[in-house]
Amino acid sequence: MSDGGSAEAAFDALGDPVRRRIMELLGEGERPAGAVADIIGAAFGISQPAVSQHLKVLREAGLVTVRAEGTRRFYGADLDGLAVVRAWLERFADGFAGPLDALETELARGKRERRLADRPARERRRGAA
Repeated sequence: MSDGGSAEAAFDALGDPVRRRIMELLGEGERPAGAVADIIGAAFGISQPAVSQHLKVLREAGLVTVRAEGTRRFYGADLDGLAVVRAWLERFADGFAGPLDALETELARGKRERRLADRPARERRRGAA
């Protein structure tokens, strides 16, 4: 990754909707540059050179790979670059774990309290029968 694989460079690149769509497309599998340009150009009304510039930004951010096969260029998602993004995002995943665990505990406590509160009423009804 020419930019050193920084999460900042990756998120800067992904800040553009055209580039996000390119990543979605390449997430489905490697594609020739011409196919990417046709699909993205039609979707966003931009030229082949503009799509090429977007691919260059993604490549420099370490998010896509390119390989030559004769005169054709094939682009694919760069798993190493995406791992940098994933690692950055995972720092926040644990921030949700604690509050969700506490919520689960409170819900279980509430169910238990309702069950215990209902028990004497059920027992009284049985005794009256």
